[in-house]
Amino acid sequence: MASQPAGPVFLASYPTAAEGPLHGAAFLYDNAAAAIALVGCGRTGEARRIGDAILLALDNDRFWHDGRLRNAYAAGAADAKPLKLSGWWDPARGQWLEDRYQVGSDVGNMAWAMLALLALDRDGAGAAYAAGAERIGRWVAGMRDERGGGGYTGGTFGHEPSPEALRWKSTEHNTDLAAAFTRLEESTGRAMWRERAEQANAFVRSMWDGKCGCFAAGTGEDGVTRNPILALDAQVWPLLALAGGNRRYAAAVPTVEGRLSVQNGFAYGEARDGIWTEGTAQMALLYSLSGRDTRAIFGAIGTLRAPDGYFYATNTQALPTGFMLQTDPTKPRLYYRLPHLGATAWIALAERRFNPFTGTTALPPAPAQP
Repeated sequence: MASQPAGPVFLASYPTAAEGPLHGAAFLYDNAAAAIALVGCGRTGEARRIGDAILLALDNDRFWHDGRLRNAYAAGAADAKPLKLSGWWDPARGQWLEDRYQVGSDVGNMAWAMLALLALDRDGAGAAYAAGAERIGRWVAGMRDERGGGGYTGGTFGHEPSPEALRWKSTEHNTDLAAAFTRLEESTGRAMWRERAEQANAFVRSMWDGKCGCFAAGTGEDGVTRNPILALDAQVWPLLALAGGNRRYAAAVPTVEGRLSVQNGFAYGEARDGIWTEGTAQMALLYSLSGRDTRAIFGAIGTLRAPDGYFYATNTQALPTGFMLQTDPTKPRLYYRLPHLGATAWIALAERRFNPFTGTTALPPAPAQP
């Protein structure tokens, strides 16, 4: 933050990335996680700079004015109108290109923007942040789905004016939304947000497999058929985010330890080809808030620090996730050994024992009995 120009700013997700889709891209999720980590570290003034950039993005998109945000923006000062989106020059084509995922709007990323704004609201930074979170929440509410376990579909993919509607549903995204809508209800007192939180929560419950002790990653395009991939964040986040989740879904912890552990850390998926730094920090936070010994897991995290102070996204050159790229379904989605804002933010959260889903140093309590 200290190296950035004054005023609202988005931070580069991969500050050392070479020219291409990741170069100069400030992913919304990474910046939201960084803002919450700054709040957790008592650096609200710096967190506000990212929060203010998010509010400017709501008002100054080049096309949308309905409460949605993009999945990524151009890193740096958020002072252009409209706000600059990330992209890169392709010399072979002789044209400027934009990634179709980055210009889209995943509901999970919208939820993280809401959580960041609500963390600022809770910290007394001003009412504008809660109002911005409500604007985003109203757009997300349009993704409500009645198929199968209900919940919310994935959002949109691709460029305006007619992006593709994503009909699949994600356990991770709905966990994010359950937490964000709960926080909105706490901030505004409006019961409609509690109802929307329960809609997202109901979907997450429907993805739980008691025999496996695990969550399905979500559904296919039909909104019903389960995606059987065992993804680390889909196992950890419901325990951190949902009321009573750490007890209701306690069986997920030994499942993760038995099927995703690697070198005192954790992989993204069952291939176990290397440590996923961000997910390992998520497990470190869960361990810490559950009163478990964290020395080994923080030891593994410590080996992943880059010379610039960031942490690498993984300890291997390319870590598979088990998913394919939306932009090219023939290619796997990978994490690369690059210094990563999102991983660094999660490590700060874990070290501070600050739960981004609650804005406190605690797991969400079990719901009150009627």
